[in-house]
Amino acid sequence: MKLCVLGGGGVRSCFLAKSIACNASLANLTEVVLMDVDQAKLDRYGKLARQIAIRIAPSLRVTLTRSVEEAVTDADFVITTIRSGGDHSRVRDEEIVSRYGLLAQETTGACGFAMAMRSIPVLLDYCEKIKRLAHPNCLIFNFTNPSGIVTQALNSCGYPVYGICDAPSEFIKQLAAMLNVAEDRFACECFGLNHLSWFTHFQVDGQDVTERIFNDPQLFSKTEMRLFEPQVLKMTDGCLPNEYLYFYYYTRKVIASSAQAKESRAQLIERVNAQMNQALEGVDPDQEFEKAFRIFFEHYNIRENNYMMNESGKARVRHYDVPSVEEFLKAPDEGGYAGVALRFVRAWSQNEPVEMILSIPNHGAIPGLRDEDVVEISCRIDKDGAHPIDQRQIPQPILNLIQTMKEYERTAVRAILNRDRDLAIKALLINPLVANLDLAEKIVDAFLMEVQKEGQPPWK
Repeated sequence: MKLCVLGGGGVRSCFLAKSIACNASLANLTEVVLMDVDQAKLDRYGKLARQIAIRIAPSLRVTLTRSVEEAVTDADFVITTIRSGGDHSRVRDEEIVSRYGLLAQETTGACGFAMAMRSIPVLLDYCEKIKRLAHPNCLIFNFTNPSGIVTQALNSCGYPVYGICDAPSEFIKQLAAMLNVAEDRFACECFGLNHLSWFTHFQVDGQDVTERIFNDPQLFSKTEMRLFEPQVLKMTDGCLPNEYLYFYYYTRKVIASSAQAKESRAQLIERVNAQMNQALEGVDPDQEFEKAFRIFFEHYNIRENNYMMNESGKARVRHYDVPSVEEFLKAPDEGGYAGVALRFVRAWSQNEPVEMILSIPNHGAIPGLRDEDVVEISCRIDKDGAHPIDQRQIPQPILNLIQTMKEYERTAVRAILNRDRDLAIKALLINPLVANLDLAEKIVDAFLMEVQKEGQPPWK
């Protein structure tokens, strides 16, 4: 079986490669192709990822290419994880939005729309090539952000794509660890949209542990609930929020905190990546793997340990240190994007039903949404695919926000597919993180100038 990664030269490819190699047997993988349009990224991060993969699974054939056609030809599975426009486009997007005193965050609000403007056209072209060149039953897993809007757009254009995000699975691991139980003994349900979801029905060995979780003092210190105040539980009727809801529940606080930072999150990532690229200059991971590995983690961990610091002022639950090669390779796979995708493949191909959180069409699971609306939700996976688990007891205020944000996503997708300026403005007007007509007009026009500089055709 062949799997290809579109965007396989990305900085996070090392972790993706480890997860693929550790879980290769789940899907009978024999070949992995890492594709990226940037040769320099392939030479650095693609090669590093390949070395990690073959050290874990020596029989796995791992190749690098800049050709989409070569990558997807005869593919059985495709993972998309691209960043169209690169780091500097993210910096510019956040500068534009900050100029108007609004929340500037990569995947939510106005910046998320800008990211979708770049991602969707590229992925539509890739999906057409997959349709033409890959195996007829090729499964596509989208990890490209903003994952919800991107997955919605691809599905609406006739490409059956599954969206996957690691935020829900990471939170569930934290809850299980807090309770000191193995992850396979702990269960809960998730519902909502990507980066706008909530968790309910907490169980250990089939027994309800909701009160135990809510009363545990570690909930607001050892999990991503660290971002919230305890009274949030009263406001959400006992549904635990995804970490990204911090941007909705504390918008003004985030804006004020970010304004005091020496550099934005986007600027930090651009700077650290540039320093890492410079440090890796002239280092061939194929010949000097341990040196390249050390340089990578010394820089990458700066990003990880500063995650959400600007926005919240709070340190991460876990501090990341530089591992040795042996420690990294021998440490159990933490799942991540690829682990989820390959567990899906195993359940689907072997008819071994499993539950996991995916972004898929709603099909009536969340009331008040259309069947074709892509939602992030707990699913049962079997030989017939993914089946969302019905969520009928959603508190009305939460449902209102889900419905509003879904209307934003629908409108955003229509705007991007039709290159329609007025629809883009309407989308941002609907989004509660913008919700001002005059600002929406200015921001959309600034975004359009940027993407047209990058080569996109003019919008109406």
